[in-house]
Amino acid sequence: MHKYTIMVCDHIHKSGLEMLASQPDINFINAADLPKDELLKEIHKADVAITRSSTEVNEAFLNAATNLKALVRAGVGVDNVDIDGCSKRGIIVMNVPTANTIAAVELTMAHMLSCMRAFPYAHNHLKLERIWKREEWYGYELKDKKLGIIGFGNIGSRVGKRAKAFEMDVVAYDPYINPSKATDLGIEYTTNFDDILACDIITIHTPKTQETIGMIGKKEIEKMKDGVVLINCARGGLYDEEALYEGLKSGKIRFAGIDVFIKEPATDHPLLELDNVTVTPHLGANTYESQYKIATQAAQQALDAARGISYPNALNLPIRENEIPEFVKPYLELMQKIGFLAAQANKGAIKSLKVTGNGEISKYIDSLATFATVGALKESLGESINYVNADFVAKERGIDVQKVSSPASGAYKNLISLRLTTDKEVVEISGTIFNDDVQRIVEINGFALDVEPKGRMILFKNTDVPGVIGDVGQILAKHNVNIADFRLGRDKSGLALAIILVDNDVSEDVLKELDALDASIYVKYVIL
Repeated sequence: MHKYTIMVCDHIHKSGLEMLASQPDINFINAADLPKDELLKEIHKADVAITRSSTEVNEAFLNAATNLKALVRAGVGVDNVDIDGCSKRGIIVMNVPTANTIAAVELTMAHMLSCMRAFPYAHNHLKLERIWKREEWYGYELKDKKLGIIGFGNIGSRVGKRAKAFEMDVVAYDPYINPSKATDLGIEYTTNFDDILACDIITIHTPKTQETIGMIGKKEIEKMKDGVVLINCARGGLYDEEALYEGLKSGKIRFAGIDVFIKEPATDHPLLELDNVTVTPHLGANTYESQYKIATQAAQQALDAARGISYPNALNLPIRENEIPEFVKPYLELMQKIGFLAAQANKGAIKSLKVTGNGEISKYIDSLATFATVGALKESLGESINYVNADFVAKERGIDVQKVSSPASGAYKNLISLRLTTDKEVVEISGTIFNDDVQRIVEINGFALDVEPKGRMILFKNTDVPGVIGDVGQILAKHNVNIADFRLGRDKSGLALAIILVDNDVSEDVLKELDALDASIYVKYVIL
């Protein structure tokens, strides 16, 4: 009997270990106690590896893992996994996204209650210092307080349900969900972020994406009411830690409950110096129940992957040479980029995706639709959206994915298009491939262009009048934003669309200044 080798690189619940050890066709290696430099000498034995946050799946790991076919991250976060590096080596990356949901929800409530009643400090005062002074520990009730929830997915929605049980007023902000997901629970839904900043307590439950890193910073804290309470049991860095520290020190933020940090372990973090913070060492998944579920689900995924049965919660897609022609691959990559670009240019709850393929590429319309869906939802879901669950997630969110294929190619040998409709507007983007692998966007909302889908882009739509390009250049120069390329599309109605590729990050102030130009119709900023 052929045996597959599964190596466990970090500690998981014994239930998962027992599952692996009991399989007659599995050679099980428990390497959790090996020093990481020793692990690199052993990982070549593994067909499948199970890791957690303690193992960096980086270039050194991947270079040593010469026989690895799949990797299971026992948990939801994959910040420590080089997914692109795995993809290049044909290694399938999976995670266990929902096993710790309740644990994270309940830890959020624990931090919320601890902040409102200063529970850890009262506890230490009595137990450690043996001082009985009830008058020093007046707290606040959750009842009738307004709770702002940023991100209303699996965890955020369950926090909202529990907050309602405490008779709190709850406001949800998540521009990527159907509002009814909140309103059906008796929870207010808002698209105005300032409504969240006006709350008594704010908790964040978003993935860690380009959009969400540092989304609560100095400016946002300044808008909050005095004495606000902030909670973060999601991902380190969603709150700007320097701004958080200053807000707590000044008293603008009365209390904060923090489970996650940008750099962990955070044993010498400045927040630990303050006496209005409750902290835990990234315990979001640390319950016996969630650890059991994580371990058993990770073990089952590893077994299925080793045997080639299935790859649940796969975060990447190994393109097998014998299944997909070489010319198709750059179109799939381009379609995912188009989806990501469209979602950034048209922020809101996605209603429908219309995917069109013209030419020979039209034979692969199903794959194009999957890649378009992953790209479009990546803006809101980060690494939790993947090629395996894309169709399911789209259906769950009520997104109508339409597929149109035609062998007629028109002006191009092959042309792919995506029409993304949200509750706000519609954006349509088309692209093609030149010289086998040169990706180009050739049309945006009816404006003919020739743009490489790469880097930082400003989309500037304006009335086609003299002086606009000069005005735009002056504003960018004033803010030390260097223009790398400037592509312009015009139509017969007197409108123009410029795609401005820049070398620097573009601030909200710059975008507002551009939008204030008389000729401006809209300004959008996207990053690919």
